[in-house]
Amino acid sequence: MSVGGFGTLLYPESYGFQQSSRYDPARMDSNLPSEPIEARAARRFRTAIAALRRGAPVVVTGAGGAEIALAAELATDDLLALTRQWASAAPGLLITANRAAILHVLPTGEDVILLPLDDHYDAAMIRALIDPTHDLDGTMRGPLKRSKAAVTTPSRTAMELVKAALLLPAIVAAPLAADEAWAEARGIAVVSVEEIALMAEAGAPPVLDRVVAANVPLEGAEASRIVAFRPGDGGPEHLAIVIGQPTADAPVLVRLHSECLTGDLLGSLKCDCGAQLKGAIHTIAEAGSGVVLYLAQEGRGIGLVNKLRAYRLQEQGFDTIEANERLGFKGDERGFRVAAEMLKALGFTTIRLLTNNPDKVAALEAEGITVAERVPHAFPPNNHNESYLATKKKRSGHYL
Repeated sequence: MSVGGFGTLLYPESYGFQQSSRYDPARMDSNLPSEPIEARAARRFRTAIAALRRGAPVVVTGAGGAEIALAAELATDDLLALTRQWASAAPGLLITANRAAILHVLPTGEDVILLPLDDHYDAAMIRALIDPTHDLDGTMRGPLKRSKAAVTTPSRTAMELVKAALLLPAIVAAPLAADEAWAEARGIAVVSVEEIALMAEAGAPPVLDRVVAANVPLEGAEASRIVAFRPGDGGPEHLAIVIGQPTADAPVLVRLHSECLTGDLLGSLKCDCGAQLKGAIHTIAEAGSGVVLYLAQEGRGIGLVNKLRAYRLQEQGFDTIEANERLGFKGDERGFRVAAEMLKALGFTTIRLLTNNPDKVAALEAEGITVAERVPHAFPPNNHNESYLATKKKRSGHYL
């Protein structure tokens, strides 16, 4: 099968892409012979994520060869045609087992399911399959046929890329008819299975840099400073709000708070996040000192846009966990390794944890943080979040 040129179809102005003679991935790699393995992996990982978020294809390499992958949410008919042109076999649609169950695809015991994409599948049909906010708009599709072929390691690993890009967990993938050098020569982002695994392991990159600390007086806690930490993979920064002068002489009072723009900033009544954040700052200030870790893990790790999709599903009667699962995610996609690394960087390994979530206690202890005490941290419900809090208690085992 002939393999066409990348620039002629993927870089017209209508796509918003521009080729640049200043950036040649192959030449860059050759000019960095001493680049640390982790640094190279982080660079290629984030480059691939950026490509997926703007709708461009990426190539994932592994022991079994190279595969071309598209974020299914952003696929277009032109890109699907281009993928078929570049591929050595017909592409497939990969979705999670949670999403497959909603579409009545018979289970396989696998966490990723492969659906064959015949030529009649266009971008609109693919989006209809993967976006659950439209499930109740018409007749449910199914049962669909799954592919008899096994899901390859590059395809399975590419799903982690799409999740890291905060897009719906679904990809269009096909074996590449060319090789890695061909892809890099055309400006296509290339990343290996090993590099993705290194960056995605345990929910946090292996390197976390302390960037800056500044005094920031807060309402109710004027003696506060904010310490910014930047992940080595170039992802969003996480913040430590240090209140007072905590020391390691005794267990430090700590709250892990995943960012929630709607609750923390806009005052949404659908959750208890805003109350938990303000309450934690107040509680720690009253205690004299402690730390609030403000983690860039919006929507239990699925991102703001997908959280809004989940809200749309909740309007249709699904609870917060069911909504995440219909999107194709787990009920909670967060990892707390980054929180443990931040605490260690601040010099604290024994803490008193403000939480109602037993999973946070277990996750921190698994990363070498001793939780000497779990301190309850609950607030009265309102008319809008009663069901949400009941779900956290019943489905996630929160102490409420």
